[in-house]
Amino acid sequence: MIRLVSLLLLLAAPALAQTKPPMPSAQSTETIGPWLLSCTTDRMTDRSECRMLLSQPVQPSAPGLAPLALEVVDRGGRLVPVVVARDLSLEGAARGALALAGTVQLRFPPNPFFEMPCGLEGRSVICAPRSSDLERAASELARADRVLVRVTGMLVPEAQAMREPVELRLNDTAAALGRFRARQPEGSAPPPAPPAMWDLREMFSRLMGLLNVQ
Repeated sequence: MIRLVSLLLLLAAPALAQTKPPMPSAQSTETIGPWLLSCTTDRMTDRSECRMLLSQPVQPSAPGLAPLALEVVDRGGRLVPVVVARDLSLEGAARGALALAGTVQLRFPPNPFFEMPCGLEGRSVICAPRSSDLERAASELARADRVLVRVTGMLVPEAQAMREPVELRLNDTAAALGRFRARQPEGSAPPPAPPAMWDLREMFSRLMGLLNVQ
């Protein structure tokens, strides 16, 4: 299976290398405790898009691997945590394996964990709460002082999977969320971007069919 994933990533690499992210019209970043709030504004439409990034990574970058980060994004009018690998390039393309069958387990102790399936949005891998968990995720995030994160998945290479969760300390989250909402009012967030290359799940399914893998 790992060899199939590697082959798939090699097929996807040219598309990653050739696709360039759009340049934002204007960008500003604020620091609130351990959080970085970055907002871009399209000067033609005056539409803003904000992301809230925890400065400590879930997994740092490594050869062939883009860093994994904990972010806060607007989903359905709620500010929820996601784990992301942003703007994949040829150098970090191996993170694309998460989009095949990767899942992130997220827990705000003492609450039980919930799972966040991974997928592609534009050139980024985004692991986000299911729609049924959005309200819970938003509520727990606002009050949490720490978070546990673990990357799992049957097809996730060993170098990216985690046996033990990573613990990240949180503070000033409520203030950062309030500033986020002030910069990007509810209902103004753009929809998630479609994949900027072939959908990796579809590619993997076709590859398995060509190789007669059951």
